[in-house]
Amino acid sequence: MTDVSGLSIGILGGTGDQGKGLARRFALAGLQVIIGSRDAGRARQAADSIGNGVRGAANADVAAEADVVIVAVPYDGHKALLESLRPELAGKIVVDCVNPLGFDKQGAYALPVEEGSAAQQAAAALPDSRVVAAFHHVSAVLLLDENVAKVDLDVLVLGEDREATDTVQALAAVIPGVRGVYGGRLRNAGQVEAFTANLISINRRYKAHAGLRVTDV
Repeated sequence: MTDVSGLSIGILGGTGDQGKGLARRFALAGLQVIIGSRDAGRARQAADSIGNGVRGAANADVAAEADVVIVAVPYDGHKALLESLRPELAGKIVVDCVNPLGFDKQGAYALPVEEGSAAQQAAAALPDSRVVAAFHHVSAVLLLDENVAKVDLDVLVLGEDREATDTVQALAAVIPGVRGVYGGRLRNAGQVEAFTANLISINRRYKAHAGLRVTDV
């Protein structure tokens, strides 16, 4: 397993529930975590609410400082943000966990993405970065719940760079109960992102926080 203990983790859009949940779990595992926002003050307030040494800063500062950067922003601002941070993110592992979803009276549904998926969109916007897709199906509610010690979940990790996907698999594994499982190249990220709509439907029907487990691996 790749050693990630010395890495700093930046989370763009870290003021949302998913970003804060991941920040909390990584910080509890002893990693240095910085969460970002368009508003640095808002990022610092969110970091203070998480505690455990988490810091907050503007997105550009987080992108420049962190070793690994997780993208957890709303899909409608996804492409523009990454294009604006291309110089800061050059050469870095960028983990995209954005799910392009729409919602109507019938529930959640997958949105079409010209590039094929949000992860592929990120790779197109960041040609000098090592883009990995992961953390799409993690329940923010469970990540933030102080009474949940272990999260029963496999994280599918997709990418073109073996060293980068190994690093992200190891990063997933620092969260108790979580395992990172390689899920293919970025061209397969579309169905992973879209499956989040199915999980939302499951969770609404059964009042649960369902995730995925991959068997026989």
